[in-house]
Amino acid sequence: MDSEMLPAKSSRQDTPPLPKYYQIKEIILRRINEGIWSPGAAIPSEPELCAEFGVSRITIRRAISDLTYDGKVYTIQGKGTFVARPKVEESFVQSAFGIYEDFRRRGLTLTTTVLQQKVIPVPEVAQDRLKLHPHDRVHMIMRLRSVLEEKLLVSTTYIPFDLCPGLEHDDLSQSSLYELLESRYGLHVGRGERLVEATAARPGDALVLAIAVGSPLLLLDTLAYLPDGRPLEWSTILHRGDRMRMRLTFVPASEEAAVSADGRPSNAGEIMPYT
Repeated sequence: MDSEMLPAKSSRQDTPPLPKYYQIKEIILRRINEGIWSPGAAIPSEPELCAEFGVSRITIRRAISDLTYDGKVYTIQGKGTFVARPKVEESFVQSAFGIYEDFRRRGLTLTTTVLQQKVIPVPEVAQDRLKLHPHDRVHMIMRLRSVLEEKLLVSTTYIPFDLCPGLEHDDLSQSSLYELLESRYGLHVGRGERLVEATAARPGDALVLAIAVGSPLLLLDTLAYLPDGRPLEWSTILHRGDRMRMRLTFVPASEEAAVSADGRPSNAGEIMPYT
């Protein structure tokens, strides 16, 4: 396997430099996705990766930590780090409303703090989800949501830059992202897919949500599409497990979902804070 060099720092003013650990994480992820390392196979040791990329163990450990959190690898003490097998998925129907709309519809005031809002090269992990090429750019938006000054969730969203150039300058602290995409850019959600799984807070998550490292979190992974089938946005939302819960109403598979008075499928789910 040929060694991959870390890219030189970009001279473009609109492209922020990427941390070395992030670049290494993307390279390892690409090797996994390309089948260079198959599920269950061991990846090179920390010293080997340090020698290959010319970085410290701290940098390698940060990259491996992120990949572990993303469910791409796992570590066995004394044996090494291995490529994880894909998780089993279970389907369910979820409301098409965004988080902002969902809270507002139930009379809750959701406060939004925009932590990051910028244009970046599309990350490796988002290329396949958004059907983009490595040279494409995306809007990256990270927002913290609170109710009554209590931090409840943090979301990270990626949107293809070409769909809505200028979004990086819009104020997302006082409005719904979906409403803004519709009213200003004429972009409507045609359908979406949402996966839900349990996870634990990493140091960065814990710091943002003001919780302890390792605290339980509920992860919502959402991919929304335009009516013509093109991906519109991919987002991951981390909900505090001690303050949020999900309610799902379901019907037999043989029956069609009825539509309620507010236009939502009767078997849609909703996220709500504990009271």
